[in-house]
Amino acid sequence: MLCNLCPRRCNALRTDCVGEGYCRMPAAPVAARAALHMWEEPPISGSRGSGTIFFSGCSLGCVFCQNEAISHRDFGKALSVERLREICLELIAQGAHNINFVNPTHYAHVVRQVLEEPLPVPVVWNSGGYDRVETLKALEGRVSVYLPDLKYLNPDTARRYSGAEDYPAAAQAAIREMVRQTGPCQLDGEGMLVRGTVIRHLILPGQVNQAKAVMDWVASEFPRGTVLFSLMSQYTPWGDLSQVPELNRRLRRGEMDSAVAYMQNLGLPGFCQERTSAREEYTPPFDLTGL
Repeated sequence: MLCNLCPRRCNALRTDCVGEGYCRMPAAPVAARAALHMWEEPPISGSRGSGTIFFSGCSLGCVFCQNEAISHRDFGKALSVERLREICLELIAQGAHNINFVNPTHYAHVVRQVLEEPLPVPVVWNSGGYDRVETLKALEGRVSVYLPDLKYLNPDTARRYSGAEDYPAAAQAAIREMVRQTGPCQLDGEGMLVRGTVIRHLILPGQVNQAKAVMDWVASEFPRGTVLFSLMSQYTPWGDLSQVPELNRRLRRGEMDSAVAYMQNLGLPGFCQERTSAREEYTPPFDLTGL
């Protein structure tokens, strides 16, 4: 396939065994972990866990990525589409509230194939937000819950940290499409999210104003109650940050407190992550579990 799934639109050749695009991945799926995950937002993890499947490779490439073993170094195991479908069913049999495809942007064509026959639980699209509207439209009716990041609204910041100056415009357009597809968030009788969009923002060191700008956009773009907002404080310095030394520290208490107060003053419904989540052990082990 000649791939234009993500906003980079490489038009690169991806065969079942070879990937020449920015994501470096073949057309056939490669994943690093499939397991019940308890550390998503409460209405996604619930009491039994979210059935997460972590894809390898990435079309974004953030310098601070905590999953860099799979997003930058491409660790993972090649799978068939049939095996990926089996893994989804195995996670459901283990009690998963939903199936959660993590970093699926460059595998949108695979996700679509897996979901040709609907699964008996909601499906979560858990992405960095760097998605093409056209790609998302091809998934309409198959994805129940969208869980995108909105990392930055400043193109210079997006270029410095993710090598994608177009990230803000691409992510905003993608999120609008996600909300169009799902409509307002819907919870079941157990408080589990069965449909809707949850927008995540990871606060970066020295970037509280960026977090506030993101929250302003969400509050002004969507009527209150349409989406949920997840303010995340789990940033942990990771990998080689020599080119971005300003990120080589943890969040300060004042940074988190300022962002939380801003979210509360805006009246954004959603979640504020505890600062204690900023620990390396919150990154799952990528050891081919469940594959």
